[in-house]
Amino acid sequence: MQQNHTGKLPNPVKGLDFFKDYLQPQKQTRLVELAREIASEAPLFRPAMPRTGKQLSVQMTNCGKLGWLTDQKGGYRYQETHPQTDKPWPPIPDEILEIWASLLPDQPLPEACLINFYETGAKMGMHQDRDEQNLEVPVLSISLGDTCRFRIGGTQRGGKTTSFLLESGDVLIMGGKARLAYHGVDRIYSGTSDLLEKDGRLNMTLRRVSVIR
Repeated sequence: MQQNHTGKLPNPVKGLDFFKDYLQPQKQTRLVELAREIASEAPLFRPAMPRTGKQLSVQMTNCGKLGWLTDQKGGYRYQETHPQTDKPWPPIPDEILEIWASLLPDQPLPEACLINFYETGAKMGMHQDRDEQNLEVPVLSISLGDTCRFRIGGTQRGGKTTSFLLESGDVLIMGGKARLAYHGVDRIYSGTSDLLEKDGRLNMTLRRVSVIR
């Protein structure tokens, strides 16, 4: 692993840590292999918005004790089973947990790893990660595959935003005030990476869900 921490992002919210090129190519390839293994056990599905039932443009799956999902019936939530197979999510592989431990050694281990697959043309609207009981532990995000344009603002919807590129191997941590910052993905730049078998981007987001008692 490389630890090239820029620390100079043009972002109005403190607590956003950007680790450029943190994962070496061999590690990136291994993470893609792990994602395929996870998806073979917990197939990718396309979530839907709670109120409208409109499907998101990304496909997703999870690993860990809990998995995040959304649909028109139950809304945004975490649950212990896959919505289609009704089987428990696969455990988070140790090689993914090692990344968390290397960057957040003093934090409790994550209980959920959300895996999003962005095909060409897929986006993610501005949103907060606030479905967790524990909002004190940072969120760690791993980028694999094609480059994306990531946008982040403040803790209030509609405020000033800034954007920057996330490339394969980059790791982003949202803690402190950035933990509840609105953020999203504006665009996927197809063909900027040959890591995946086809164009697209994989994003692994590690989260602690419950409160430590």
